[in-house]
Amino acid sequence: MTTTVMAKYGELFLKSDSVMHYYTKLLAKNIKTALNAAGLKGDIEIHRGRMLINGERPEEIAEVVSKIFGIVGVSIALRTSNDRDEIEKKAAEYASGKLKPGMSFAVRAKRSNLKGFTSQELGASAGSRIYDRITGLSVDLTKPDYEIFVEARKEGGLIYDCSIKGPGGLPMGTQGKVLSLISAGIDSPVASWLAMKRGCTVSFIHFNGGRYMGKDTLKAALENMASLSLWTRGQYLEMYSVNTERFYDALTGIENIRNRCLVCKRFMLKAAAEIVRREGYYAIVMGNNIGQVASQTLVNLGIVESVLPHDIPVIQPLITYDKDETVKIARKIGTFREFAGDVGCSVVPKHPAVSADIESVLNDEEEIDIPGLVKECLFDTVKYRAINGKIKE
Repeated sequence: MTTTVMAKYGELFLKSDSVMHYYTKLLAKNIKTALNAAGLKGDIEIHRGRMLINGERPEEIAEVVSKIFGIVGVSIALRTSNDRDEIEKKAAEYASGKLKPGMSFAVRAKRSNLKGFTSQELGASAGSRIYDRITGLSVDLTKPDYEIFVEARKEGGLIYDCSIKGPGGLPMGTQGKVLSLISAGIDSPVASWLAMKRGCTVSFIHFNGGRYMGKDTLKAALENMASLSLWTRGQYLEMYSVNTERFYDALTGIENIRNRCLVCKRFMLKAAAEIVRREGYYAIVMGNNIGQVASQTLVNLGIVESVLPHDIPVIQPLITYDKDETVKIARKIGTFREFAGDVGCSVVPKHPAVSADIESVLNDEEEIDIPGLVKECLFDTVKYRAINGKIKE
């Protein structure tokens, strides 16, 4: 009997055999990369629905693996042979160290690729051994004081009583690379994380407004990327920081313009599209949410997105989220900050248009050399990288 770290992967086993093989191999590679970055070693076994990581310091291994996209849960488990009698005996020994007279318990049993008994029979007989071992116990399958999980699998028995929830989703890298607009705020890093969760390799673009933005804006955006890099341990994240002061100089030179925010966002998407073309990204990710601000009404969202070529899709994971749902995720993933510092934008008008028309926006854009400014601003770009929670320029 040995200790192993059991990592469950979710929807991957629903794929075709060839796709599942590719996904699980990439998932194992991501786990190995993260462990190496944390100074940990572990041999990885790939089984149906499970990965077993065998190595020293299992608690630390479990903590690292619990932040790997594609993993739904991680447990430190005792591993036995696949002999039913041994599994039940060891389960009773394991539970006896956790149970006391008067407590209630439940056995959750699973059987995979073994014949001769059912999951229900395994659970019932393991439960009987536990019940006989300690006096004064009771069985409660609804709200027990203690739960023990017993799995009988072809590769061996697994016994555990707790689990760390993983992010789920798909292994990072299975869906190709995307470019995400990231700011100092709450929404864009959450949208980026959700895209990462669905298997996208995410790079970032930040529009640095210089004197038109609060002095902490770039720093806060970099902190967001650094926090996200803890979910891709051992792998670099990249951010293009585009100096947009020239654009804001031109934009603020137009008097009485209500479409300022829409012109600004369309400019950002034009610049992002240039990098998408140049670097071979598949899509752009944004943190928009219907009705959250004036530029995110349905009418204005359509006007903003219409600036993009039809072959560049826009992924907007937060489009229907309530703000409290987004904040909840931000807290969970480590990107929420009670106070990010001075991150205000001085360009936002007092009364922005909530339902603009495309003709008026195009007329406003004619006042500015948009193509020339896109080229100038992209030329003045600094690239940053983040790895394991730290920023490198």
